[in-house]
Amino acid sequence: MSDPNENHNGTTEDAFHDGAFKVLQPKSSGHRAGLDSLLVGAALPPNAKGIVADLGAGVGVVGLAALNLNSGLQLVQVEIDPDVVDLARKSLELAGNESFASRTRIVEADVTLSGVKRVEAGLESESVDHVVLNPPYNYASERPSPDPERAAAHMLGNCGLDPWLRTAAAITRPGGTIALIYRTKNIADVMASCQGRFGGLEVLPVYSKPDEAAQRIVVRGVRGSRAPFSILPGLLVHKADGTFTKQADKIFKGKEYLQFSSAKS
Repeated sequence: MSDPNENHNGTTEDAFHDGAFKVLQPKSSGHRAGLDSLLVGAALPPNAKGIVADLGAGVGVVGLAALNLNSGLQLVQVEIDPDVVDLARKSLELAGNESFASRTRIVEADVTLSGVKRVEAGLESESVDHVVLNPPYNYASERPSPDPERAAAHMLGNCGLDPWLRTAAAITRPGGTIALIYRTKNIADVMASCQGRFGGLEVLPVYSKPDEAAQRIVVRGVRGSRAPFSILPGLLVHKADGTFTKQADKIFKGKEYLQFSSAKS
């Protein structure tokens, strides 16, 4: 998945999708993108086209993975942390990332903004065809990381997931898709936040190891759809010996999509 090379400024240059793109990430503080980001990037409909917005993009791994898999996509990365935004911009300047840079726009903004403030920040209503997100999964009541930057990146606001889905729904055109990864134990929050916004929800459990419960789910839905909710066969990431399964290995190398059904209406 990644091939870290430490830089002198406290970052690493990490390769994803078998070297198809690279990003700069903090070496020892803040959030570092990993397998979850690649799963979300592989969750759009195959050969998706149009504009995809990556909300809470961090250094951009989710969106860049989506671009690599879908040549007809343009990307809007939305991130609030100015230091992380700076890394995302520098990542697009890395050798080998030229084709991604020409298809990417970065918006430094709070994804929970609404109404006029959201539009003024550069997130216009019904302006994108797809939304992807790997949102924070810790709540205020849960024990945060001792690293303040990592804790901030992993912590939802007081209103939880709902403001993120409110923005996702506001900027997505009718019939557009959303894809996100979240903790299985908080599936009720996903369902509630999608209510009246995204329908036809498909939940794909992610199993880290055989005979273990799924700790993550990848959810895909359609803006304005009235199709029913469904739970799909899950993805097993590791075999008993700890190596990747054949399917997971292809997904993490950018050779295959997650297996959802066709977009529902």
